[in-house]
Amino acid sequence: MTNTTDRFHLRAGRAASGPYALDIRPESAGWDHSSLRVLELPPGGSHTMATGGSEWIVLPLSGGCTVEAEGTRLRLHGRESVFTAVSDFAYVPRDAELRLSSAAGGRFALTGARCTRRLPVRYGAAEDVPVELRGSGQCSRQVNNFAAAGVFEADKLIAVEVLTPGGNWSSYPPHKHDEHREGAESELEEIYYYEIAPHGTTEGVGYQRVTPSGHGGGTDVLAEVRGGDAVLIPDGWHGPSMAAPGHDMYYLNVMAGPGVDRAWLICDHPDHAWIRGTWADTPVDPRLPLYEAKESAKSAQARGGSQEGQGER
Repeated sequence: MTNTTDRFHLRAGRAASGPYALDIRPESAGWDHSSLRVLELPPGGSHTMATGGSEWIVLPLSGGCTVEAEGTRLRLHGRESVFTAVSDFAYVPRDAELRLSSAAGGRFALTGARCTRRLPVRYGAAEDVPVELRGSGQCSRQVNNFAAAGVFEADKLIAVEVLTPGGNWSSYPPHKHDEHREGAESELEEIYYYEIAPHGTTEGVGYQRVTPSGHGGGTDVLAEVRGGDAVLIPDGWHGPSMAAPGHDMYYLNVMAGPGVDRAWLICDHPDHAWIRGTWADTPVDPRLPLYEAKESAKSAQARGGSQEGQGER
């Protein structure tokens, strides 16, 4: 049986619940591990949640906030938007209470994964986030590896940000990670959450493709995505993620799976893997990077350090 676009493309507002503009839980997604919530707070607003059996990372999408958990208080400088800077973030373990507040208001992603180990509350600095330029030519994109495996410690959660200049393709060649093959491929459920840069008053769009891999449920998606949309990928070859010309595209990837090792091991689609061999002969898109982590940190220091309550970065 093929899983269709309508089931796995969550248009903005479709998966809203209570205080969350987007609320994806294992129960609603029909899988076992990955979660994503997007919380919008007004100036002076706050929100408290129990982490339950999942570990969480609070990532500002716009604005800054304060995160309190386990007797620790972390101030996140945040950023003006996902298109202007790398953000700092906070990790909160399972079986805890998390309180998030914002003097100026903002939008905050809560990326989660069911887990076993209980790690300490920690702060992730923006200047420590590795910014990677991946691909070349029209396959060029920027990856902010804030919670990639091997970069920031977690039990199960893997999360990164990808920025694609208008007209470029990301998640290409198409790849999959829907079965465990020792040293070759990880089994990971994945969420894509999108924001699209407008051009003046014109709303932007992007496109996401997922095709059946022959392993798992046969997910088949061709979606026109807009800001606030999400796509669930329980299995299948995913990619390309296409940014329409004139509109840069952002997506947040949230991944988790049952593997003992926390690793992102992928298998390229055999029909398209050859494209990687062309990258060495083609320059990276000169529009990249859109920004760099170290520059963002220096900029924050120049404005007096903390920006929580200022809503810009």
